Amino acid sequence: MDMIIKAEQIRKSFGNLEVLKGLDFSVDKGEVIAIMGASGAGKTTFLEILGTLSTPDSGSLEIDGTDVLSLSGKALSSFRGRRLGFVFQFHHLLPEFNSLENVMIPALIAGKPEKQARAEAQALLERVGLSDRASHKPSELSGGEQQRVAIARALVNEPAVLLADEPTGNLDSHTKEEIHKLFFDLRASLGQTIVIVTHDPGLADMCDRTCHMKDGLFV
Repeated sequence: MDMIIKAEQIRKSFGNLEVLKGLDFSVDKGEVIAIMGASGAGKTTFLEILGTLSTPDSGSLEIDGTDVLSLSGKALSSFRGRRLGFVFQFHHLLPEFNSLENVMIPALIAGKPEKQARAEAQALLERVGLSDRASHKPSELSGGEQQRVAIARALVNEPAVLLADEPTGNLDSHTKEEIHKLFFDLRASLGQTIVIVTHDPGLADMCDRTCHMKDGLFV
């Protein structure tokens, strides 16, 4: 298998508090991995480092063949925008734009022509089952629909890795199951690699592997 993420000896402290204590972590292309652990175990901090939103104090991190810790400024922003997709517990859709426009935005930021961005966004909305909601604004969508739009937006630049932080944390159980299934449909159809921080044992059981974090280390 092709390894798409390789993190070694990742450490991160905030003041005197050591949150990550030398984590090793690897993911193969096309794997769906769950990261579980109690609140305060360091899961979100680690996901932010994988997403290049935060820098570790020490260690090495390679994503899709790139030493991301050697990048900074525009090069880092460009890598993040093109190679990483993010889905959060709260969808963070822009309220003034409709579903199609929300999905298009990262593609436009990455410099794709508007016609191409629109076509790719439409195809992704269809893939997540929302082609009939393309002209609806977030306030006109259910929680599950908003999260589907957020997932389509995260995929529009064909990221190497999709990172999800409690993606179904505030959805009801039926909607939750639909979103869980969607992640695995995306893996089946796109070969998408996905790393999911979750408290949901049902979702973790569906994943290829679950990494349990305790006190800043995998156990």
